Amino acid sequence: MSQPIFHLAFPVSDIQQTKAYYVDGLGCIPGRENPQALILNLYGHQLVAHTTKEPLTKQRTIYPRHFGLIFTQESDWESLLSKAQKHELLFREEAKDRFVGSPLEHRTFFLEDPFYNLLEFKYYRYPEAIFGSYEYTQIGDRG
Repeated sequence: MSQPIFHLAFPVSDIQQTKAYYVDGLGCIPGRENPQALILNLYGHQLVAHTTKEPLTKQRTIYPRHFGLIFTQESDWESLLSKAQKHELLFREEAKDRFVGSPLEHRTFFLEDPFYNLLEFKYYRYPEAIFGSYEYTQIGDRG
């Protein structure tokens, strides 16, 4: 069975600034582009940045809206963390470990792009926690 590719469209106000952040900073591969939109390849998933004239506002906390990736190899998570640090991307939340010592243990960090979009990148110590571990109710920092 082939693996579907995830697609996400999100708002930005400037395509060149988007390219600088997502291509130069995060390492996305740029795709088609016009003055109103840019397609980005983020680890094989399609992001589409669409310009908007609506005011973009900062979210007070990391909840409820953010997007990102779950890495299956810790070294890949660490590599992206190093890249984000090297490019001095804005960390909304620094790298940390959550639920240490439990089956839900994972590493995470949050970035904020220049348009207030929040991105989370995770690595789970125990892969079954990604979709399973139903006996636990903790999700994120809210519990």
